[in-house]
Amino acid sequence: MFISERIGYWLARYLSKPRDEAVNIATSRPELLRKTLRKGDVLLVEGTSRISTTIKYLTQSTWSHAALYIGKEEATAIHSASTSADYSGELPVLIEADVLEGVRVVPLSMYSHLHTRICRPVGLSAEEIDEVVRFARSRIGQHYDLKNIFDLARYLVTVPPIPTYWRRYFLQLGSGDPTKAICSSLIAQAFQSMNYPILPRVSKITWQDKRGRVRTEEVLHRRDPSLYVPRDFDVSPYFRVVKPAIEQGFDPHNLTWARSEQGDRPLPEFDLEN
Repeated sequence: MFISERIGYWLARYLSKPRDEAVNIATSRPELLRKTLRKGDVLLVEGTSRISTTIKYLTQSTWSHAALYIGKEEATAIHSASTSADYSGELPVLIEADVLEGVRVVPLSMYSHLHTRICRPVGLSAEEIDEVVRFARSRIGQHYDLKNIFDLARYLVTVPPIPTYWRRYFLQLGSGDPTKAICSSLIAQAFQSMNYPILPRVSKITWQDKRGRVRTEEVLHRRDPSLYVPRDFDVSPYFRVVKPAIEQGFDPHNLTWARSEQGDRPLPEFDLEN
């Protein structure tokens, strides 16, 4: 292992450790999250590690990590073929790119205690979803690009006042080697392999048809997968945000509110005219 790789690995271990003061409360109960997720969903995570803090700053977003939900059947097949992984009986249902271990499969409990969001692609057939998952599966074992670590580490020392316009381009880091994945790039590549849009560049072309009528059409352009960040799946107009509590039949009339020791107090009256 080269000296730069050794330093990169050491930095990766340091940056992947959670901050002592960081506490993110889960907004969905684990059982609801488990029932709601479907194959092909993108699970966004608000991480608590040092590297998560950097990514959240650069992207001006809550989300610092993304993983792909592959479903129980795929998870069973992967787990059955694995001779080294032990998940204590829990299926590894997420594919992700980890800073230390590279592209791997992990159980949902890895993130169910954190703040998460489900982003669901719309309009893809079951066969197309299978292809997206198959693409991600074929990358299992590839390594995280540790050259990213040197770039991200410097923001931990001092946070520079980077203009918002340039923040995305500061994340186009690393060697550019397609065999070295980062979390968002891996998932973006998987969906782009099926020509599914995330946040493509859009241009318009104008022409005249045979009758001389002017026609205008929007044309989508692929973006470099290395430019995608976790928040892009959240703001994408092509992914539906799915909230487990609502998806599983939320009824506000069935909620039980805590009562104070003195019983329910009337709400204070406000003079709206003043």
